This record gives sequence, structure tokens and C-alpha cells, in this order.
Amino acid sequence: MGLADARAMYPGAEIVEADPQADRRLLEGLADWCDRYTPLVAIDGADGLFLDISGCAHLFGGERALLEDAGRRFLQQGFDVRAGLASTPGAAWAAAHFLAPVPEELERAFGQGRPGEICPSILDEGREAEALAPLPLSALRLDPAVRAGLESVGLRTVGALLSAPRAPLARRFGAMLLVRLDQALGRVEEAVSPRLPVAPLSVERHLAEPVILMEDIERLVVLLTASLKPDLERRGEGARTLELLLFRVDGAVRRIAVGASRPLREPALVQRLFHERLAALENGLDADCGFELVRLSAALLAPFEMAQADLHGDADDGGDTLALLADRIRARLGDDALLAPVPAQSHIPERAVANLPFAKQPTRGKAVPAAAVAEAAPERPIRLFASPEPVEVMAVEVPEGPPLRFRWRRVLHQVARSEGPERIAPEWWHDRADAPTRDYFRVEDEQGRRYWLYRQGLYGASKEMPRWFMHGIFA
Repeated sequence: MGLADARAMYPGAEIVEADPQADRRLLEGLADWCDRYTPLVAIDGADGLFLDISGCAHLFGGERALLEDAGRRFLQQGFDVRAGLASTPGAAWAAAHFLAPVPEELERAFGQGRPGEICPSILDEGREAEALAPLPLSALRLDPAVRAGLESVGLRTVGALLSAPRAPLARRFGAMLLVRLDQALGRVEEAVSPRLPVAPLSVERHLAEPVILMEDIERLVVLLTASLKPDLERRGEGARTLELLLFRVDGAVRRIAVGASRPLREPALVQRLFHERLAALENGLDADCGFELVRLSAALLAPFEMAQADLHGDADDGGDTLALLADRIRARLGDDALLAPVPAQSHIPERAVANLPFAKQPTRGKAVPAAAVAEAAPERPIRLFASPEPVEVMAVEVPEGPPLRFRWRRVLHQVARSEGPERIAPEWWHDRADAPTRDYFRVEDEQGRRYWLYRQGLYGASKEMPRWFMHGIFA
């Protein structure tokens, strides 16, 4: 219908342009809010949600009580809800769309005021066929073309399909028709794929009074971590990623995640990370009327290795103190704020180390003793320049030998001792075919300062004279 015709028929009609992206964000926000009932929440189309409440209903007093509580809260937020419950997703979808009362029917049943609860349609297990038989074909979530073809041959209800031979239906209308029918009846398994990963462990607390202050939220984090710790100990694991979910009274949900370089169990350590993360929020938590439900989830777990203490009660923390400091910095400034050098697969000095975010360092096996590393690799400078700096060499002992004098940063150095050369060839899989070879020398000047020089190119190998560079400084 055109806009002018619609306004002629209904002068008081309010016209609002559609915003599918905003509608999608709203539906995702409602899906986050439904996470209070079950972590298995999936989005269905543009206006529906699937909730798998298997094993969760008893926490809310049963299936009907859970649906009534959800519907009551939706109505308080200004949404009209039609809910259906069944043993299969297909039957629940049909019950919500075709058996649950619409809002107008609720108003007629309860008067002009909004009812205090919704009236969900609940199908008993094993009676799906009986309940679905009088419903139209749309209840099976069929494609419009298939549905139109079935109606053209006189099959207009689910019951008519149930009584028709299956083989001719599959040949004429495709196998998906029977799949949808069997899914609704429970003959074929249909899983609800959650929109977010399900955490292995979660603990939550329903609050009698909503909390607003940051200090109260941090105390709740400590209490929830203490409740989570026994399960982590029983599994022999610790948390690498923790997520705090704050359910606001008006339906908004805040998700705050922190990561740990090493598995954590202790409530005090977890509280420190969340303290830094909460302090880094630009606009704060925006508690509004407060948070009524707080949940702490261990999204990523890892084996927890216990440290053996000595007779004095002291134990080598194995870098735990550094890891905790790094985690607190990352929680406040972000994962990319702290980088750590990691060995790379290259024998070119400036490529042999890569700076990666602290939390993304590759997992290493058993540590190699420092003495073994020193014997296996040549000595390297304590400071390696990112870009080698040109050096002016005054004289060399022999064409292939070390320099006798060199000028670097406008200062002339007289070489007293030297060691080398150590030849490093170019990497043919990275460099061009005519890339020059490097000959490295460890030299010491008359003042005892030690340098790492290299000659790029060979004397007499080409018309161009070799060039010298400073690449690092020893202690």
C-alpha cells in the first residue's frame, strides 16, 4: 500500500522508516539478556529467539515458571512476546507462531490493562503430531515455493502431510520437506547453535537489591571467583580468560573480559585484573538503575601447574609476578600495549626476534638450560640495533680481516682486539638473488668498549667496495 493511501485510511498512523541494522542490534541485545536463563541462545530470523533450556528450567521453578518469568520481564521492558515450548525446536517454533495467544487476545482475556504474565503454549513430549496436525504448512518453516506447490495439490495442513505417502512427497517437493517434518516431530535431531561460545564453568549471583557502585561489583567478583575455585581445583585447571556479565535492571547487559598470561585461581589475583579493566572504562559501567544479576564465566581454561615450595615456604614463582604485572597492564591499556620478544625462524639477526603481544606468545616446551644455549649459539650483543648504522672504516688488517680503525657517530675508535669473521649468508627465500653476504666481527677498542660490526660484500667480488655497519653493542 502506498503511503498516501495508508494515511488516507488511517490519518493518525505513525510512519517510521525501517532500520534493519538497528533492529538486529536490538535483537542481539535481547539475546544477551536471555543468557540469564540459558547460555544456549540462538537468533531466529529477524524477530525470534531460540532458547535451549534443557537442564536449566529447574533453577527457575520449572518450564512454565521460566517462560512466565521471561515474558513478564519482556512486557515490563515494553515488548510483546509470544512463547512456545516443546521437546523439539521445530515444534516450539510452531507453538510460538501459531498456538500462543497474540497480544490482542491477551488484552481481551485480561481486560484493558497488561496481564502480569504471558500465556505460553506448551506441547507435551510425544504429542507433537497431534498438536501440529491442524496447523497450516507455514508452521513447518517451509520455503514459500514448496508451500505453494503443496497447497496447489490440496495439502494445506500439517495433518494432511502426515497422512500422505512420504516417497511421492520427497520426489516432487524435495527431501527438505520431510526433514522439516521429522525435525518438528523429533524423528531427526535439530540442534540449537548458540550465537556465543558456551563457557566451561560459570557462577552467578542473583541480588536482592541492585548494585551500582564499582566497589560492590569488585567484591562480587571476589565472591564469585571463590565459588569458582573448587571446580577449577577439581579439574586441575585455571582460567586464562574470564568474562564478567552484568545484567542491568532495564534489560541491558554489559560484558567485561580479562585475559591472563598464566592460569589463575586465586580470587585476589582475579580481582586485581578486573579492577584495572573497570578503571580503564572510559564512560564507566553506566549502571543506571543498577545490576540485578552478576555472572562470572571461565571462558578459556588451561592446565594449572602447582609450584613446590621449600622448607621456608618460599617457591620460585616461575615468572608469575611478571605475568601478573603484564596482565594488569593489558587489562588497563589493551592486549597490544605490552609486547614481548619471541624467537623467529631466521638466522638474519634483525629477523631472528619478533615482538608479539604478551598474551599471544607461543607455548614452549621444557626450558633449555642457559649454558646449553650459550654453547649452541655464538655470542650476541646485549643491544641490537633495529637498523644497522653505517660505519666509516679507515683501515683493515687484510682484505678479509677486521678493521683497524673506524669512525662511528663522529667518534674515531682504535681497535685493540677482534674476533671473527662469522659469515651469515642472505636468505634466498626472502632476499633477492644478488643480496650481499655479511661477515660479522666482535671488536674491542682501546677504552674496552665492545662492538658488533659487519662487512657487507666482499673485496674484489664486484666493482662496488664493501660497506661496513654497526649492528650492536656488547656489555
